[in-house]
Amino acid sequence: MSSIVGIDLGTSTSEIAVLKEGKSFVIPNHLGEHITPSVVGLASDGRIIVGKEARDQLLLKPDDTVIEVKRLMGSGTVVTMGGKEYTPQQVSSFILSYLIDCACKYLGEDIFRAVITVPAYFSDMQRRATVEAGKLAGIKVERIINEPTAAALDYGIDHMRECQNILIYDLGGGTLDVTVLEMFEGVLDVKASSGNNSLGGKDFDQRLMDYLLDRFKARCRLDVSTDKRALMRLKEAVEQCKISLSKQDEYHLLIPFFANVQGNPVSLEETVSREIFESLVKDLIDATEKQINRALSDARLGAPDIDLILLVGGSTRIPYVRRFIEKTLGKAPQLLIDPDLAVVRGAAVQAGILDNRLSPERDIVITDVCPYTLGTSVLKFIGGFPVSDAYDVIIPRNVTIPIVREKIYGTVADNQTDVEINAYQGEYKRASHNNFLGKFLLKGIPPAPAFQEKIGVSFSYDVNGILQVEGIILSTGEKASLVIETTGVEMVKEIDTEGWEKAAGARKYKAIIKKADRLLETGEAYHYVVEMESLIRKIKIGLLLGEKTEEINQYKEELHEIIYELAEAVDV
Repeated sequence: MSSIVGIDLGTSTSEIAVLKEGKSFVIPNHLGEHITPSVVGLASDGRIIVGKEARDQLLLKPDDTVIEVKRLMGSGTVVTMGGKEYTPQQVSSFILSYLIDCACKYLGEDIFRAVITVPAYFSDMQRRATVEAGKLAGIKVERIINEPTAAALDYGIDHMRECQNILIYDLGGGTLDVTVLEMFEGVLDVKASSGNNSLGGKDFDQRLMDYLLDRFKARCRLDVSTDKRALMRLKEAVEQCKISLSKQDEYHLLIPFFANVQGNPVSLEETVSREIFESLVKDLIDATEKQINRALSDARLGAPDIDLILLVGGSTRIPYVRRFIEKTLGKAPQLLIDPDLAVVRGAAVQAGILDNRLSPERDIVITDVCPYTLGTSVLKFIGGFPVSDAYDVIIPRNVTIPIVREKIYGTVADNQTDVEINAYQGEYKRASHNNFLGKFLLKGIPPAPAFQEKIGVSFSYDVNGILQVEGIILSTGEKASLVIETTGVEMVKEIDTEGWEKAAGARKYKAIIKKADRLLETGEAYHYVVEMESLIRKIKIGLLLGEKTEEINQYKEELHEIIYELAEAVDV
């Protein structure tokens, strides 16, 4: 049977590896390079091209070239090349096909199976989209493994007798993951993961691009922010500048003939110091302290409990990232694994386990967790009052997987014959504020008084991080399952409301939010809990996003009315 390979399908770059004689071996591509740019293009002759060849045409043919498609996985977004639309899954499949072809030719065998890595904080839909990309590339995805977990495997395979708590800080081109795990006698036990799927090196590049565009505009009185070709040239120069500033104090950036000003070609020329670059990205890096603290809290550990900090991802080469980690955790991170190749090497280890080339009994064992809370929408009775759209948790975040959890619910109306079961992913108490995964209708409930007929709802979360939902009528055994579409559904972006007090106009809302928070903390909000938390969230987000004052005031008035009703109830 053919080998199972490990693949790191990254935002900026992708790699492929295989386990040979108990060691991970990164397979070079057709150009003899171990790292392949995650770039796909359409050549002049209509061929799909991948990697360096596609990246080389980016400046000349930006409309026929796609970059950073990983961030679009699991969304309804499409990209275009040559006037034709492609889904992110299709574009990713081109990258996978290229890597598989490289492996087939290098190893001299056909490859049909793979382990593919994803960010730990990838949603259920993003994971399914990754599996779909594999199918489109003609391979069976044997396992989806979280990137920090893969990096831990790469480290753990050579340090199996050690016992320590490890924190992995994985900051790549497009995503951030923070994972806490315990390693003891060949077992890697993941305790908790947290992350941000919209933060990485590309965001640092954008900050520097914006800075340089503003400087150019001020000097030449010309806005080139809509010139696609100029932006691609700038992006390429900025990436080189960022990389160079990790090794030197300043970088002289020069793009000749950058734009035409009054018919004359003008160059973009700036000297960027490391200090300037760090000032542009410092707040983005500092904000990741939230993910670090959340992972530690969920793992029930403090910073002093961490024995080893490992850095993964090219963006961790930025000197400020390392200083930030040391300041935040009180311990310097260790350079014990290759930040670019640790993930694909670990994927190859996982492939070796599945391929029986490594034994869980003798070599290494790994457990992982579900990084998100999963649940369903229900009608709850709080204080004797019905509350609709309440989020009922079935699988809490950061429990060890695979896992199956079931809850029993009752019908809510007399003679109810069917029930709609909705699946959500997120942390908010109002179900509709979370990411909607899908729904199905369970029919055939025998007519009976409300609450008499019972419905079992089962959530099963597997080792690939993919969710299956089943509903069963307990009295008849009738079942129905959830089929989640992998395309066409927009994931709700979670908005961090921390720091809302500093937003413009926040001062006049602080008193009522403080009063509402006090009622929630003391349990005196009763059946208004879900509604009050929703209104507080809407006010904070409205302030942060600069929504119209009339809309925010409407939320404030609704919150005020609830507080007034609660006060009247107490007086009575």
